[in-house]
Amino acid sequence: MDENNQEILVSLDSEFGLHARPAALLAREAQKFSSDIWLGFDGREVDAKSILDILTLAAPNGSTLRILARGSDAQDAVRHIRRLIMGRFEEKG
Repeated sequence: MDENNQEILVSLDSEFGLHARPAALLAREAQKFSSDIWLGFDGREVDAKSILDILTLAAPNGSTLRILARGSDAQDAVRHIRRLIMGRFEEKG
């Protein structure tokens, strides 16, 4: 894996799973990057820049998500999305 092709696993710690609010935040974050970015769960991969695609994953709390990015800013994209997920989507409490 080189810096233009990144892939990591991250555990979802969000009480209600990957519902509309965190999906919107994740899509908005992914849209900041020029790389192609996918989010994987349960054998499926979707476009991480699409809130609707993300919602189709229906990932519950405790899920292991796979973040894949390909492009010139893939490393930054994966790092920022990981930080968002690990920060529990800026949820309070």
